[in-house]
Amino acid sequence: MNKILLLEDLPEIRSWLKALALQVFPQAQVFEAARVHDALALITAERFEIALIDLGLPDGSGVDVVAALQKAQPEAQSVVVTIHDDDHLFPALQAGAFGYLLKEQPREHFVEQLQRISQGEPPLSPSIARRVIAYFAAQNKPQERPQNLPHVQLTDRENEVLLWVAKGFTLPEIGVQLNLSRHTIADYVKQIYRKLNVSSRAEAALEAQRLGLFRR
Repeated sequence: MNKILLLEDLPEIRSWLKALALQVFPQAQVFEAARVHDALALITAERFEIALIDLGLPDGSGVDVVAALQKAQPEAQSVVVTIHDDDHLFPALQAGAFGYLLKEQPREHFVEQLQRISQGEPPLSPSIARRVIAYFAAQNKPQERPQNLPHVQLTDRENEVLLWVAKGFTLPEIGVQLNLSRHTIADYVKQIYRKLNVSSRAEAALEAQRLGLFRR
């Protein structure tokens, strides 16, 4: 991990987040910003692997930074770090956020979630994962794919893995459930994401709901 963008307007929280980021990625260079304007300027000047982004900033919303980074550097992984677990969640995920963490969670849990990034797993606070799954599971009918999009056919095993992913289980946990290695599960997840043309756990959950997997 080479460069991390850290967007947070409160100095004490910014210092706390920087320390956590360096604990997980000790070789990284952290670029700090306190305003949306400053973060957007950094995006044009540097290439980032990870961005830790607060939502409520003095000059705008961190969602705009997530969207800008997704457009300029699609390989970068934006992780929202916020106190908001309400309706800010889905706009952030739709803008391209790879993860969504709440500041209130314990330090050790925060570190554990950030470590998931190196394993290709999206960091999600447990309450956020439950909120995403509950939202999609509560839908009465699977959402229909627009007629102009091709039908996607998953194998039985891929459907099985997708359901566990949508329920919020980690790759090692899915491996235990299916008696497969974490690396094999990771390969399945990559194949599923490619077939469904999705890039986040939230989008995968939506597809699982559309495919009716929660009803099985």
